[in-house]
Amino acid sequence: MLDSILNFLESTGIARLFSGDGWWKTLIMLVISGILIYLAIVKKYEPLLLLPIAIGMLLTNLPGSDMFHLDMFITEGDIDFGEILHHGGLLDLLYLGVKLGIYPCLIFIGIGAMTDFTPLISNPKSLLIGAGAQLGVFVAFSLALLSGQFLPQEAASIGIIGGADGPTAILVTKTLAPALLGAIAIAAYSYMALIPMIQPPFMKLLTTKKERSIRMTALRPVSMREKILFPVVVTVVVWMIVPDALPLVGSLMFGNLLNVSGVTDRLSKTAQNELMNIVTIFLGITVGATASAENFLRLETLLIIFCGLLAFCISTVGGLLTAKLMNVLTGGKSINPLIGSAGVSAVPMAARVSQKIGQKEDPSNFLLMHAMGPNVAGVIGSAVAAGVFLSWFA
Repeated sequence: MLDSILNFLESTGIARLFSGDGWWKTLIMLVISGILIYLAIVKKYEPLLLLPIAIGMLLTNLPGSDMFHLDMFITEGDIDFGEILHHGGLLDLLYLGVKLGIYPCLIFIGIGAMTDFTPLISNPKSLLIGAGAQLGVFVAFSLALLSGQFLPQEAASIGIIGGADGPTAILVTKTLAPALLGAIAIAAYSYMALIPMIQPPFMKLLTTKKERSIRMTALRPVSMREKILFPVVVTVVVWMIVPDALPLVGSLMFGNLLNVSGVTDRLSKTAQNELMNIVTIFLGITVGATASAENFLRLETLLIIFCGLLAFCISTVGGLLTAKLMNVLTGGKSINPLIGSAGVSAVPMAARVSQKIGQKEDPSNFLLMHAMGPNVAGVIGSAVAAGVFLSWFA
């Protein structure tokens, strides 16, 4: 009887927590997961994804849970799917959707169904701003590579944080640097949630009061034919230039076509609601599960967080300077440079920040629809940047 009691006590979570030398690391990860839960629920920072990520982090770091085994997915050869199916935990099975690139593409179908590309179609010049806002991606990639701490594949995964697009960062990282997935995903979604705090100082620093007060002319109406042709044309053009970006861009445009075609309302609503919600749960909890103590509590994680913040800031600056230059070239009165910050692909939060800062200068000035053009262009731009990295290193 005594032996049975001792065996039971030794098998409890408390006993397992303090049985090894790295118990303090586990405690730190549990505290971090608690902080993320607080930010998601109390501060409402990207709660739809930050909360599942926090729970995934909590579950994977509870000693003895055996719900996730990252070593099953990081192998020199092919993944042993038989081993995962027979001996893997629940999160191992769900993580297959990340490893196989299924969840990010399904997320993009939902995003496409919810996105209105009318502002971009009406003002194609917005594509240039979206492209300019990818500057931080390549600057951060270069800095991470020059630091000597990361392989080229890892540097590419860090750089893509500057695109401010969580599913894109996840797709690139799961392919090129799966061991860094937890840190990169948390950094990407954290900075997206902090857009209202990060971007305004740069917006005010790089623009004058006169520029912030510029009123842009109303966008021209867009025909139904243009709305239907746009996703098809973009898909073909991206395939011709960067085929590796096609899974993301093709999924995005498919979702948008479901919405604008006018004949698939049920499918569009399913993509926007049920599909999006289900995949978000699976994606968040499995990405969080990769943030185990041994993978997360390293010097590289701090460098990732720093480079990710730098990438995000430089992308914001790149978009602002591109819009500012376009305004100068068009006479200095037609383009409000504030819409440049929306070139990062955090839809629609970045566009709302442009609107908010613009209305502080002129309460009757409405920039939201103008900012949505660069915003959705940034979604396409980040997917193309991801395709470039995948073509280089995958």
